[in-house]
Amino acid sequence: MAEDLKIRLGVGLGTGTAPEEFGAAVDLLERTGIDSLWLPEAVYSPRIDPVVGLTHALARTSKLKVGTGVMVLPGRDPVLVAKQLASLAALAPKRVLPVFGLKPARDAELPLFPVPPGRRAAVFDESLRLIRALLEHEEVAFEGEFFRVEGAGLGLRPAKRLDLWLGGKAPGALRRVGRLADGWLASFITPEEARAGREAIQKAAAEAGREVEADHFGISLIVAENGIPDALAASVGARSDADPSRLIAGSWSAARDLVAEYIDAGLSKFVLYPAGPEPIERFVENFVEHAVPMQNTA
Repeated sequence: MAEDLKIRLGVGLGTGTAPEEFGAAVDLLERTGIDSLWLPEAVYSPRIDPVVGLTHALARTSKLKVGTGVMVLPGRDPVLVAKQLASLAALAPKRVLPVFGLKPARDAELPLFPVPPGRRAAVFDESLRLIRALLEHEEVAFEGEFFRVEGAGLGLRPAKRLDLWLGGKAPGALRRVGRLADGWLASFITPEEARAGREAIQKAAAEAGREVEADHFGISLIVAENGIPDALAASVGARSDADPSRLIAGSWSAARDLVAEYIDAGLSKFVLYPAGPEPIERFVENFVEHAVPMQNTA
């Protein structure tokens, strides 16, 4: 199966890249020929906002793809999100990679994305349907529980269908990917869990009469080049009962081994993040040496 999949690896910017260094980091990735750059959403942090960063990165490059890894959707107006995506896709065709999530990683940021109590998953589903309709049709009439538009059109649509990927690992999240999304970008799951998640998504897609393409399954992976720090292991331990070494790579050699296991599990897209504030230049140098050779020509 892996031989038929297009294996691609991208770089996620870590906390070691200060805002004033962002442009130089983007230029480095473009110059080095890295496939993609990924920007997580972390409001209460020095990280650049993913939409702002995505726009800036696309404007100063011609080949680099840029994705959100991941951006919270419920709590945002889906019409405005669709307009942002359509605009970016028009300005940088085939280089915009949106990935959405249910809620922020930090509980303190949850109030920034308000939805009716207990209805976050339902808002997520409806938002995705409305965004898809607006991206694919000149005029949209939509009446849901949370959103209503009549005769709405964005005035521009992506020339190539824009894939919408989702994160998440809970059973409901996996079913949502199968029912509504074009791909899955997981995080903090073992290769065994990744295989089970992929199969659950494919089952949900089949039940919905649709298909998620075989090479639209991926994962974000942290690489700690000198062993997994205790604080990071403890943080990951709060999310999973798995051995941290099955969720985080403690070296570049371990990263290669884990990526190989994920490929065997049917995943083919990877985002590698530095574990700490290491300089982006060193991370990219190691990425080129250890990660890029794992890509194929499929």
